[in-house]
Amino acid sequence: MIYYFSATGNSKYVAEKIAGALGDEARSIQGCDGRLSRSDVIGFVTPTYVWGLPEIVKRFFSALVAEQPGYAFLVATYGTSPGFTGEQARKLLGERDLSLDALFSVRMPDNWTPAFDLSDPDKVAETNRKADEEVSEVIGRIERRDHGNFMRRAMPYFTSRVSLPEYEKMRKTSHFTVDDTCIGCGLCARKCPDRAIEMRDGRPVWVKERCIMCLGCLHRCPKFAIQYDDRTREHGQYRHPGTRV
Repeated sequence: MIYYFSATGNSKYVAEKIAGALGDEARSIQGCDGRLSRSDVIGFVTPTYVWGLPEIVKRFFSALVAEQPGYAFLVATYGTSPGFTGEQARKLLGERDLSLDALFSVRMPDNWTPAFDLSDPDKVAETNRKADEEVSEVIGRIERRDHGNFMRRAMPYFTSRVSLPEYEKMRKTSHFTVDDTCIGCGLCARKCPDRAIEMRDGRPVWVKERCIMCLGCLHRCPKFAIQYDDRTREHGQYRHPGTRV
């Protein structure tokens, strides 16, 4: 079984490609109670948020109930660096008496558009083309049951001292605004993995002080009415073209 979290499709796409090659199944961690059925191979695919794991993935790992499989691996999708996601995952899973045999990474378009510009479709397509090559390499290593840390551009765990406090600041929902192009479709509230959005009088309202900050609401909005601070509009929206989220 391949478990994943994905807001805009990158990690879902990678999980589905791996599952297809292995004749396995890819399953979202959303709605999963953490009790994993016994399996010879278990994989986890996660995006990288501020060099670490998203809050929802940390919660999932901290609640897992599972037997150690014959082979376990983690794949981190990332834009600039997978950071310390591998070591962070190993620490959290170790607390559940689970270990990872291999760590992998795949560089993909970074959906953190407060900083990264995804408005050029040709550049985005080229990044995804190169990502496909990396996914094929990862699949080959998994099929051979390779052991080790194969992450590229990883960072040491001590960088968490900087990134974890920064992530907490970025997770504040006060950063979001909604403009008058909103049509009140409610897609953002239905899809929010943290249930941080409610529709009130036909408008989305963030009802939690912090969310996962996956930006799924911003990237899925059919009118691009949701913004994060003041730079996201010029940087565009993104969803992976190879899968549905």
